[in-house]
Amino acid sequence: MFLRHIPFLRAVAWHSLTAFGGPQAHLGLMLRRFVRNRPYVSEEELMEYNSFCQLLPGASSTQTLTLIGYKRGGVPLAVLTLLIWILPACFLMGGLTFLIGLGIGVERSAFEFIAPMAAGFLGYAAVQLFPLAVKNTITWIIFVIACIITYLFFGSPWMIPVLMVAGGIATNFSNKRIPQQLDKPKTIRWWNFWLFGIIFLLAGFFSEMARKQDWPDRKPINLFENTYRMGSLVFGGGQVLLPLMYEQWSVRPSKVKENNPGAIRVDQKDMYVGMGVVRAVPGPVFSIAAFTGGMAMKSEGPWWQLLGCVIGMVAIFLPSALLVLFFYPIWHNLKKYAVIYRSIEGINAVVMGVLLASVLYILVDVVGPVNAISPAPLLVFIATVGLLQYTKIPAPLIVGACILLGYFL
Repeated sequence: MFLRHIPFLRAVAWHSLTAFGGPQAHLGLMLRRFVRNRPYVSEEELMEYNSFCQLLPGASSTQTLTLIGYKRGGVPLAVLTLLIWILPACFLMGGLTFLIGLGIGVERSAFEFIAPMAAGFLGYAAVQLFPLAVKNTITWIIFVIACIITYLFFGSPWMIPVLMVAGGIATNFSNKRIPQQLDKPKTIRWWNFWLFGIIFLLAGFFSEMARKQDWPDRKPINLFENTYRMGSLVFGGGQVLLPLMYEQWSVRPSKVKENNPGAIRVDQKDMYVGMGVVRAVPGPVFSIAAFTGGMAMKSEGPWWQLLGCVIGMVAIFLPSALLVLFFYPIWHNLKKYAVIYRSIEGINAVVMGVLLASVLYILVDVVGPVNAISPAPLLVFIATVGLLQYTKIPAPLIVGACILLGYFL
């Protein structure tokens, strides 16, 4: 079975090595790679997958790609797709912990133009996806409102799911465009959700038991629980995960005077390095969990440090995989209700609003306000969008050029 999927898996492997710019930019690259270059899914399917994944906590671009694998070959191919997608980024971020442990410095100036380049990837995604998501008056209204609210409250963990729900409700006030079909939805089996919940509860139980009873070598248990909890509850992708990790593992421990050997701590300077480098690494931003896991365990020795990288990788992506693989069949059934299918219109419009707001937020941060614009980052942004839109230059070459530009300038 896997032999006939080798071309698809090869495309996934190439995507894992070339997908820069975060989840919204990943969506634009998926459209180019899995729809336009080779039609593994249709444009409508890709947008539907993305809309569904935006409603779930966890890594949305990872979940979307996993669903493409699920559509092509069921659960086995979905799991293989997931592993091929996350391993390169997690390997690079985990390896970074050993470089820091050896005292090898990271030249930050080389990443100076990564942020405007990432905004360029987001801009390209917006250009490609806008005609598919904003088609009529109500979706225009939702798009504009979502863009404004996202920009004003950027980074709020509950903002995106609230906007998704509101957008889905707004497009249900009219039943003329999408009337209810006559076929009846099948009975929904909810028991699959319990696997996700059981792991969540068991991780919390054993972590608390380890703390109260002072278990030796309890740090791996606490690391799994902390990371799994973040992967289960974070809405909004990596842009929300990064500040959450920074606050819990770097800022909060520095304020607590209690000596708890099992607590997870990552030095603030090390966290800064990880948060900067993960933006320049292809693949999911959630791969930073391999970095934080390794840094949290590096004081225990190299083998424990390697174990920390593995625990971080597994614990952060496991909730995303469980939720998307077990809930998508439920979603597929729910789609037969017209009210659910109409909601997709509003959700897609919200996605576009979030995407445009992300572009504007990053641009203002790296280019500066209107009265004090830095020309170099602005040119990098415009050049990135133009090269992706009008040429076939591979994404890694664009990233490499930006890194060299930052290093030599």
